[in-house]
Amino acid sequence: MSKFQFKQFSLEQDRCAMKIGTDGVLLGAWTTVENNPFSILDIGTGTGIIALMLAQRSSAEQIDALEIDEDAYEQATDNFENSPWNDRLFCFHAGLDEFVEEPEDEYDLIVSNPPFYSEDYKSSNDQRDLARFQDAMPFEDLMEAAALLLSENGIFSVIIPFKEEESFLALAKEYELFPLKITRVKGTPTTEIKRSLLAFSRNETPNFPIDELVIENARHLYTPEYIALTKDFYLKM
Repeated sequence: MSKFQFKQFSLEQDRCAMKIGTDGVLLGAWTTVENNPFSILDIGTGTGIIALMLAQRSSAEQIDALEIDEDAYEQATDNFENSPWNDRLFCFHAGLDEFVEEPEDEYDLIVSNPPFYSEDYKSSNDQRDLARFQDAMPFEDLMEAAALLLSENGIFSVIIPFKEEESFLALAKEYELFPLKITRVKGTPTTEIKRSLLAFSRNETPNFPIDELVIENARHLYTPEYIALTKDFYLKM
């Protein structure tokens, strides 16, 4: 199924190695927009899903997305143009290293669902594996870019494998980015924590909230918390 229909927009994903998954939807729904961002940057946008969700959720006037893969870049551009917010969304066909060489703007919100590589993702599709390979975007490059491009009161949000959380937090500290909130995600109540949703700012937040989100109690029986988070997007929530 190439077309993916959400409540306020739809996406094509046939040209993207990285299909729309729970990670992107989680980050797009969980990321705080309470600082009323004027400008947003989505690093490694893929289909454009997170940028589109943030266009729906915020009144940001400038939503830029970055995508290095040509097919994905073209697809995201099409998805932006076909959305209700096409005047606010723009996709750059560039790598992060090129983009930060001559930064023109600061961003009030930077989001990324970075391609990471873990053994459970080895597939028979080389393009997909490449998209997942962490070398496509080392965490250090991502953190350096966030530290460079984030506005004074900006927020930087990511979703990463839980096993990388500790090292990611240590890395953020080196760049003087401090946790604002953390949500650890489990598929079901009995499975281990799989993902970490992390939000950072330039200011230290004492006693920042840390919580847990369970996606489903049983197959397709979603938890009230997950429904509350995603109901503005999924058609059947």
